[in-house]
Order: sequence, then C-alpha cells, then structure tokens
Amino acid sequence: MKLNTSTKISLVILCLFVSVAGFLIKLPSGFRHIDKELHSLFYFLAAAFLNVLFVQKSITRHAIVFAVLYFFGMAIEYAQDYSNKFFHKRIHGRFDPEDVQANLKGLLLFSAVWIVFTAISFAYGKLNASKMKKS
Repeated sequence: MKLNTSTKISLVILCLFVSVAGFLIKLPSGFRHIDKELHSLFYFLAAAFLNVLFVQKSITRHAIVFAVLYFFGMAIEYAQDYSNKFFHKRIHGRFDPEDVQANLKGLLLFSAVWIVFTAISFAYGKLNASKMKKS
C-alpha cells in the first residue's frame, strides 16, 4: 500500500505526540530495570518506521532521519529535566546521558541493518540487470 505524503506526515505527527507523552511520564516500576534496552528498542523501531516511510535507499535521507532522531532523543532528555523544574516536583527522571547513549545504540544498530539490507538489495538489482541484459 502506497501512502501519500500528507498521510505519512500525519502519521509521523501522531506518533511524535504519543512518543513525547510516553517519554515524559514515569516508566512503570516493572520496566525500570530494562530502561536502557527500551530506549534502544524504541529508537531502532522509530528509525525503521521513518526509513520505511521516507527513505527507501537514499543515504542522505537516512542520515537526516538518524540526526533528527538523535536530536529528538536529546531534546526529550532535556525536556524531562525541565519539566521537573517547571512543575516543582519530579514527574520523570533527570537528564540521563546513559539514555542518550542507549538511543544512539538503537540508531546505530538500525543503521547497520539498513546498510546491509541496502547493499544486498543493490547487489541483487545489479545481478538481475546483468541477467536481463544477457537474455
């Protein structure tokens, strides 16, 4: 199914609001011991989602998605810290550099998967083009 650009953007905006709300509330106690893994998983999946929607095989677009998600992760960490000061009570944790590192790990892991997939896809396309030329 092919989505038009306005549908893609609407979907991203909806996911953005849900993500911001999710990151600004306190993590339930049952998940606190795997906080870093959840950060990595979220950023891996967010990168996959945005790459499927917008990137296809463009390294430039992939780099833009990577950078936007990385800076989004930094902004969320600062927003968590600021919300505690703004509301004069601890709503969420503090700025945590380990969370930013976990976000980066998720992004790097997805980038590695994306590069391998794109290289295999490129090689397969070249192989198919070569076979079609010979036929």
